Amino acid sequence: MAYGSVHDVVSAHLPGYRIDSVALLGEGEDNIAYEVNGELIVRFAKEPDPAERAARVTGEARLLAVVAEISPLPVPEPAFTVAEQGCLAYFKLPGLPLIDAPAERRSVRGIAGALGELLAALHRVPVARVAGLVDTDDQPKELWLSEAADTYAVAVERMPPAHRPVVEAFLGAPPPSDGYAQAFSHNDLGIEHVLVDPAAWTVTGVIDWSDAAIVDPAYDFGLLYRDLGPAALREALNAYGTDDGEARAIFYARCSVLEDMAYGIETGQDKYLDKSLAALKWLFPA
Repeated sequence: MAYGSVHDVVSAHLPGYRIDSVALLGEGEDNIAYEVNGELIVRFAKEPDPAERAARVTGEARLLAVVAEISPLPVPEPAFTVAEQGCLAYFKLPGLPLIDAPAERRSVRGIAGALGELLAALHRVPVARVAGLVDTDDQPKELWLSEAADTYAVAVERMPPAHRPVVEAFLGAPPPSDGYAQAFSHNDLGIEHVLVDPAAWTVTGVIDWSDAAIVDPAYDFGLLYRDLGPAALREALNAYGTDDGEARAIFYARCSVLEDMAYGIETGQDKYLDKSLAALKWLFPA
C-alpha cells in the first residue's frame, strides 16, 4: 500500500479532512498501519483472500463497538472502514505505549489493577454475545510447550547461560491441567497494547483488538505477568477477584516470553528482546 493510496482512502471517506502527513507506523504478520497527521491510524489487513479480508475488517469494527460498551477503559472507535481493502481507520487514543515507558515505571501501582478490572469485565461477557465476531483460540497445553521449544531454539542464542537449564527443565515438564470455563478476552494484552499517561501513570486505553477471542481466561494474565512481574500479577488478580488461574498464567508467561525473545531477535526490535531478558529473572530464576 503506497502512501498515495492512503491519502486517497482517507480523502474519500473523511471528506474535508486535511491531510498534512502520512507515515508508516508499523507492519506485522497480519496488518500494515499508517499514521496520518500524527493522529489518525489507517490499517490494512494483509490477508490475500478478498472475502476473508473484508469479513475480518467488518467483524473487527462490529467487535470494537461491542467492546466499547463493555470496557471500563477507552478502546479505539472506528472512523471508517473499507471492507474490500481490509481497511480500518480510527483516531489515536492519547497516551504512551507502556512498552516505550522506562522499565522501572511500567509497574506503577494502579496500572495492573486497571487491567485486571478490564479482564473482569471482558470475561463476564456471555460468549453468545460475541459469537460470530471472534473465534475460539485455546490450544492444548502440550502444543504450547512444543511451540515454545521451537522458539527456544531461536531465543537460546541470546539467553544468558544461567537461565538455560531452568528453561529446558520447564520445556521438559508436564503442563498444568486443563479444566476451566473459556471466556472472551483481548488475547494479546502485552504492554505494547496498553497506553498510559506518562505524567499521571494511569491507563488511558487498550488498543489492537484484532486477536480477541474465546480463550483460557488465564492467558492475558500470563502476558501481564510476563511483562510486568509478580507484584503486578497479584494486583491484577486482586482487582479481578480470584487467583484460580494463576498457575496457568505463569505457564503462558513462560511460553510467551520465549516467543517474544525470538520475535525481537528475528525482527531486530530490541524492545521486545530487552523486556524479555529482564523478565527471565522472575520467569526462569537461575
